[in-house]
Amino acid sequence: MVKKINACVFISGKGTNLATLVKSSRKNNFPLKIELVISNKKDAPGLKISKRNSIRFKYFSSKKMRIFEKKCLIELKKREIKFICLAGFMRILSKDFIKNFSHKIINIHPSLLPKYKGTNTHARVLRNKDRFSGCTVHYVTPKLDSGKIIKQKKVLIEKNENEDSLKKKILKVEHAIYPKSIIKIFK
Repeated sequence: MVKKINACVFISGKGTNLATLVKSSRKNNFPLKIELVISNKKDAPGLKISKRNSIRFKYFSSKKMRIFEKKCLIELKKREIKFICLAGFMRILSKDFIKNFSHKIINIHPSLLPKYKGTNTHARVLRNKDRFSGCTVHYVTPKLDSGKIIKQKKVLIEKNENEDSLKKKILKVEHAIYPKSIIKIFK
């Protein structure tokens, strides 16, 4: 059995990657124990996943990001969190937050970075008529979607692909590679 590290998952939405990480964290060989979920949206559907799995969760408004980050850092320290996974967290963490947390922070992004950093990735991929898209797990740095890549997975874009079908296809791949990326980090 692997010694588990206390982790926090930051979410803004449905929490499908959160659900995958929670499921993975129950396995003996998975290095993280999800101790906390933080959301910047009070009504994020992913918070229901926390409740169902008896995982402590916190909501902090992100209207003033500096205050949001300060509250997060206090909570992370209190819970002895040593690892953060961003999973559909739709805010950019500041340089100060990253420095003050001083442990690893990773993110999953729905494109083959360095292409299509930021939001609306599927629309941009389709507009540019790319043959492939995919997802990337990477370390979080102060520069948006620019940290060292941990793992990527490619998907073929079909001729009749639309934003919704591409999003669903990539989300399935995200669920597969996010836990594998975390295992890779701790090997």
